[in-house]
Amino acid sequence: MFAINLQRAEHTKRYSISQLKESGWEVKLEEDRELKRSRYYRDWHRVERALAGFRQEVSELTAHGWAIAERDP
Repeated sequence: MFAINLQRAEHTKRYSISQLKESGWEVKLEEDRELKRSRYYRDWHRVERALAGFRQEVSELTAHGWAIAERDP
């Protein structure tokens, strides 16, 4: 549903939101291939807030030199 990868020098960040069948959504943040945050939501409004937060954070990071990248190798 949503996935974006950022890279700056040797560091990476991956933001993702995926639907888990009909039971809800998984919201994850990985940094340098390490899971930093993982949440499971059943309420769509919480997913919308998480997505808005991800978009804001990506915007701030790209303004500070992070680049949108392809999927991690």
